Amino acid sequence: MLGYYIIMNTHTKEHAHVADGTKTWQMPDTLILIFIVGILATIMTYFIPAGHFDSQQVTYLVDGAEKSRTVIDPHSFQYATDENGDLVYQSVGLFASGGGIGLMNFAFEGLVSGSKWGSAIGVIMFMLVIGGAFGIVMRTGTIDNGILRLIDKTKGSEALFIPVLFALFSLGGAVFGMGEEAVAFAIIIAPLMVRLGYDGITTVMVTYVATQIGFATSWMNPFSVAVAQGIAGIPVLSGMTMRIVMWLAFTIVGIVFTMVYASRIKATPELSHSYRTDIFFRKQTDTVQESRWNLGDTLVLTTVVATTIWVVWGVVAHAWYIPEIASQFFTMGFVAGLIGVIFRLNGMTLNDMADAFKEGAGIMLAPALLVGCAKGVLLILGGGTTDESSVLNSILNSAGGMISGLPDVAAAWLMYVFQSIFNFFVTSGSGQAALTMPLLAPLADIAGVTRQVAVLAFQLGDGFTNVIVPTSASLMATLGVCRIDWGDWARFCWRFILLLFVLASCVVVGAHLMGFA
Repeated sequence: MLGYYIIMNTHTKEHAHVADGTKTWQMPDTLILIFIVGILATIMTYFIPAGHFDSQQVTYLVDGAEKSRTVIDPHSFQYATDENGDLVYQSVGLFASGGGIGLMNFAFEGLVSGSKWGSAIGVIMFMLVIGGAFGIVMRTGTIDNGILRLIDKTKGSEALFIPVLFALFSLGGAVFGMGEEAVAFAIIIAPLMVRLGYDGITTVMVTYVATQIGFATSWMNPFSVAVAQGIAGIPVLSGMTMRIVMWLAFTIVGIVFTMVYASRIKATPELSHSYRTDIFFRKQTDTVQESRWNLGDTLVLTTVVATTIWVVWGVVAHAWYIPEIASQFFTMGFVAGLIGVIFRLNGMTLNDMADAFKEGAGIMLAPALLVGCAKGVLLILGGGTTDESSVLNSILNSAGGMISGLPDVAAAWLMYVFQSIFNFFVTSGSGQAALTMPLLAPLADIAGVTRQVAVLAFQLGDGFTNVIVPTSASLMATLGVCRIDWGDWARFCWRFILLLFVLASCVVVGAHLMGFA
């Protein structure tokens, strides 16, 4: 009922003046918001001294295989001092040279940071490649025509798409940490949802948001709960029964919320926050008059499905990540393009194939810029490394000290709150686990909280806030392919985030009171 009440009361103020054409306040562009956050982060560097932790290696077992990871030593924190013993402040100025970070060059430094294995440059290139590959697939017309045929054959049962898709993507997030992969599916599902009378926001909910529901409540995710439990020194994949029940409950909540919202939008499409940007998909609907299907379309669709299955197998069986996934999708686009040329799908030529790749990659450029700028904010605070002095390390240490001095119930809940906030700076599940769990696990012992509850607070805080933080590369990429501004997404999503926050808080506190261990 809470979720229903929240949804049914949306959009009242935002659309109060639609009829008379009066201008209303608009959410600033995402780039503006990130720049404001960059200014605040810069100011923090003048008031918070830099500090660092020493590193240590921990080993743990996953499915009988020994894993190791470099983590912080929670007792080793020290503030950086100069030769006179004074605290060092890593104050960030307007500009910096020699590869340093400054407020006015944080965008460039963020865009070129990282490697092909991760943020930012790896994620950006991943986005451009899969955008181009699916640009080719969309140019063949197979997806458009397939959607029309699917709608024709499923009239009267379209509503089943939402719960089925949501459950499948949530399961993917729970089993193998699905996240970035949702971007590719959103490209295909977005036009389907609009043609069914829904909107781009519904697409994001049933794809990316569903994966993060599964990611946050997983009982076996090797990139979050398994790593966190190994670092915390408790049996890996323990507490599985409770987490499976939690996954089912939160998945059902997500499905109900999405279905109620989608039914409201289907009844009154103008109420959608993405109604303006959904015009791209509505125009596609207007231009496709009849559904064509031939051998070429069958081969293109087979290529897409086979690639999807192949990628999922690679992720699960061989831990494929950004480079491998990108190369598989590039191959898919190339093969689909050749099929389109051979069978003259939509009159496709080799030049059309190249143009489609460039156009698809170009669509991803805007969200790619946001990914780089968001990474630049983290660089202002020190880059997320523990062995080098940074403001972020000092924030982490201070938060840990505050938690250790609280009553047990408050400490358990504040662990969840802290992980939710910290996820803005470090959205990687395994990365956040390496930074926070070595600190919070022993603090949990001091505060009278079980380490299992500390892990629970970590995974819920790490997963759910991925749904809204603009520093999440996967979120920004999914919004990009669905052509949704982050500001519009935030205006819709805050209600769902509030619902998840309340429910997750109850779960963490309840697990502590029940002695979940």
